[in-house]
Amino acid sequence: MVVKIKGCYVLKPSTPTLQGTLALSEWDQVGTITHVPTIYFYKPDQTFAAQPDTIANILKDSLSRALVPFYPLAGRLRWIGGGRLELHCNDMGVPFIEAESDSKLDDFGDFSPSPEYDYLIPTVDYTLPIHEIPILLVQLTRFKCGGLSLSLTISHAVVDGQSALHFISEWARLAKGETIGVMPFLDRKAFQDRTLPAGSTLGLDHSELDHPPLLLGQSDNIEERKKKTTVAMLKLTKQQVEKLKRMANEGNDYKNSGTKRAYTRYETVAGHIWRCASKARVHRNEQPTAMGVCVDSRSRMQPPLPQGYFGNATFDVIATSLAGDLVSKPLGYASSRIKEAIEKVTNDYVLSAIDHFRNQPDLTRFQDLHALGSDQGPFYGNPNLGVVSWLTLPIYGLDFGWGKEIYMGPGPHDFDGDSLLLPSPDGDGSIVLALCLQVAHIDAFKKHFYEDII
Repeated sequence: MVVKIKGCYVLKPSTPTLQGTLALSEWDQVGTITHVPTIYFYKPDQTFAAQPDTIANILKDSLSRALVPFYPLAGRLRWIGGGRLELHCNDMGVPFIEAESDSKLDDFGDFSPSPEYDYLIPTVDYTLPIHEIPILLVQLTRFKCGGLSLSLTISHAVVDGQSALHFISEWARLAKGETIGVMPFLDRKAFQDRTLPAGSTLGLDHSELDHPPLLLGQSDNIEERKKKTTVAMLKLTKQQVEKLKRMANEGNDYKNSGTKRAYTRYETVAGHIWRCASKARVHRNEQPTAMGVCVDSRSRMQPPLPQGYFGNATFDVIATSLAGDLVSKPLGYASSRIKEAIEKVTNDYVLSAIDHFRNQPDLTRFQDLHALGSDQGPFYGNPNLGVVSWLTLPIYGLDFGWGKEIYMGPGPHDFDGDSLLLPSPDGDGSIVLALCLQVAHIDAFKKHFYEDII
């Protein structure tokens, strides 16, 4: 694919905003602190397709206006020692790239992520000092057929998925001439200033926040990090999802118990993915394995975080097991391990984890720095994996005035063990798994993924 850059603009808030330092919570500074890309493809009607400059001008104008209430996105991060960051709200702005390509939307087939996406998504230059790296970058690419793609890459140190989607949806509202639906709540103190209740006697063992297991016989994961990976997009129909749920809940006597509940769609499908990964990787029975689970704590806090809280409020926990137990026991076992990890995330648990991070002299070892080429930080590749859910996020229907997208998805991800669950855009109850695994294991994974449902 040939993509030509036609222009690059730095967009700043359309009116002056508050200047100064915004302290980040511990939650903002652990886990993934690099940028996360998403991409939308559109097929505008002939009116808009014939006026490409109109589309670009609408996006640039509305983005500048959106950066007034969402002004932290126009700032820059700074290291302050001990692997810690702070956010400088200085209106340095957001790069907006205009590009064009001779390709057509039909060339993308089913839009499965491919290396060609790299040309459609802004590149983040991590060789620059962090205070020079934009927090948000945007690229508009026009195709020969009149279609277009709009891609964003946004720093996970500033927002999580819920907050990123909040910003994008409000930007779209402004582009259509509407007013903002929910203003962002920018005061991180709503999260930072909370403390454990007096007398709380939780064991507060947060050993699960340390690095996940290594392959047996290895003293580090450097070789596993180097192995070539590939991405697969695998679909489960509603009927297949329901069959997995029935399989997982066999023997789970939740209907006659006041304390149990059925395993959720996520717990079921994630458990299936975890089992299939261990089978595909041919783990020894005694191999410890962990699955990273991302839990939104907004409604789990007491009281819940304010509506529109803009920052990171997702909490990463891990489910653990021996590979032999995962493979030999029914699916419900894997789902039970995941459910147990999720249900640990209570108000007190989150607050105690924040205390745990606050007392660390250096946060570097808790930061996922893959994108920086670092071998520090947790590694969720073999023998582990992470399964992030977008199943309940409002990811579809982004309309800037020329209709809803024909496809929305994640940008390229090439780290072993990274996976993402997406709901079907058709709303038919099916699920799409975007999975990155080592090339050596992907075919075996696909085989188990579907055979085990039959």
